[in-house]
Amino acid sequence: MIIDVHGHFTTTPPQVADFRKRQVAEFKRTGQVLSDPPAVSDEEIRTGIETNQLRIMNERGVDLTIFSPRAIGMDHHEGNEATNIVWARYCNDLIDRACRLYPDRFVGVCQLPQAPGVRPGRAVIEELERCVNTLGFIGANLNPDPSGGHWSDPPLWDKDWWYPLYEKMVELDVPAMIHVSGSCNPHFNAVATHYINGDTTAFVQFLTSDIFKDFPTLKFIIPHGGGAVPYHWGRYRGIALDMGLPPLEDKVLSNVFFDTCVYHQAGIDLLLKVVPTANILFASETVGAVQGIDPLTGHYFDDTRRYIEGSEVANEAIRRRVYSENALGVYPRLRAHPRCCG
Repeated sequence: MIIDVHGHFTTTPPQVADFRKRQVAEFKRTGQVLSDPPAVSDEEIRTGIETNQLRIMNERGVDLTIFSPRAIGMDHHEGNEATNIVWARYCNDLIDRACRLYPDRFVGVCQLPQAPGVRPGRAVIEELERCVNTLGFIGANLNPDPSGGHWSDPPLWDKDWWYPLYEKMVELDVPAMIHVSGSCNPHFNAVATHYINGDTTAFVQFLTSDIFKDFPTLKFIIPHGGGAVPYHWGRYRGIALDMGLPPLEDKVLSNVFFDTCVYHQAGIDLLLKVVPTANILFASETVGAVQGIDPLTGHYFDDTRRYIEGSEVANEAIRRRVYSENALGVYPRLRAHPRCCG
């Protein structure tokens, strides 16, 4: 079985993104919240998914995708908490409908109504509870930088800011994927720079904090292969030693996991060589940031299964763990899914 832990509903019909544009424009103009998102039919959802995500899953042999709203579309840096509550609920409800239309192929992960300068409090926790307890979602996407590239909120180790959310994650037994959204900082291209910055920054904050001493069962997935982390594994091991911290492996690897959204063979080989197999989850981010064909190989950049199958590092046992077994450990609620039982 192959479980893709990193999928986004990037193919919603145009009225979805148009609503967000109108919502943000209205807030900037009047300070008011547009709270009447447009209807989306089942047929529109089917059209968006069957010709895109589902088609590609079938072509590449992916059985189940952990599905969440479009990451760059979470758009936390726009509007305020009130607008983002409406937007998050709308996007999460679309994910729920997609999962109900294709219950054997998709399982939901939610967007949280974060906003810059606003502690993730009642609104964020209530939406997480709704999505997990009512909609049956198995996790959340957590944005470590709702400011969109300015990093103006406290780091992930700040107890007053982040710990109430972590407490709720532990209570619900759900992990979070660390995933920034769009960038409003011209220095940082969203998908080429800001995403990788977010991945790397979160890892270092985990490494240099006591988060996992305080929350031993808390789990995070760092996407895009961990950003710069595997390539600089020695640097982070050395920094941990220089700071008098426990070895990197002991400090974070019971709680932090990396996906395989790395789009070339050498990158996947490095990930498999450096990071313990138990900490790697299969993912492709399809349909996502990179959608074209690599002229050097003649295959799609984001066909990450091809790299794992082609890697001399991965034997059958490693592939089995990466493709499905590790995901079932990181996402406890996934074990109840009909495709995963037994």
